[in-house]
Amino acid sequence: MVQKAERVGVPRITGGRTRGAGPVGNVTRGTTNPNRMRRLDRWLTGPQAWRLRAAADPLVVDLGYGASPATAVELFERLSVIRPDVRVAGIEIEPERVRLGRELERPGLSFQLGGFELPVAGRPVLVRAFNVLRQYEESDVAGIWRLVQGRLAPGGLFIDGTCDEIGRKVTWVALDAGGPVSLSLSLRFGSFTLPSEVAERLPKALIHRNVPGERIHSYLQAMDQAWLEAAPLASFGNRQRWSAMCRALLDGGWPVQDGPSRWRLGELTVGWDAVAPGN
Repeated sequence: MVQKAERVGVPRITGGRTRGAGPVGNVTRGTTNPNRMRRLDRWLTGPQAWRLRAAADPLVVDLGYGASPATAVELFERLSVIRPDVRVAGIEIEPERVRLGRELERPGLSFQLGGFELPVAGRPVLVRAFNVLRQYEESDVAGIWRLVQGRLAPGGLFIDGTCDEIGRKVTWVALDAGGPVSLSLSLRFGSFTLPSEVAERLPKALIHRNVPGERIHSYLQAMDQAWLEAAPLASFGNRQRWSAMCRALLDGGWPVQDGPSRWRLGELTVGWDAVAPGN
């Protein structure tokens, strides 16, 4: 049985460089389910599709896809609609998982052994690492982020995210070469009473920061307050209520980066500076 990851060898991830041979990282639990990443993939094929369309080399990495390659296959199929010549590389640090993935290889979809060093030819325009870093120490996150950021293509994006077992409560941080740029939350209507219930699925950089005095705590509290104030709209459906909540946050000065077309999906993205951990 694969256990929770031990602390990654941080000295090997210093200043975006690695020391020593072999993949960078640890074997994690690898639990996954088909269609678990659909909410994130919908964002990649929606407001972020331009990155793939504009890429000189449409290389995408699914990092740490888990014990089943299903979500890597789904990512390939979804991105192929946007860019038929996309190349998706599933990377896993556990050899048996790579062997299982290779049984499903096809033109444009490959699987290989590796870790955060991203042992692929070329620089990826998108890197997805979901439910991976949550199994590491918070102190490891910054070094891992820098390592992956250093491998991105110009205009590339690294997505570090977390979700529940069936993909109904999802959060992700998006990073470009310069650092984190946004936090997105995506919830299935009917799966929550208050939006702040998503706190248990926050990325590792934020999950321990949901306490008074931290920005992420203030943000989730503001979401709850706006959601409660929008309760009279519940009779018109949760989409209308969620959209009213998002509009209230925007009007209240929160740096909301998306609009009604995303809100109606139960999604909301804000600038990273509004939720970043304090010193």
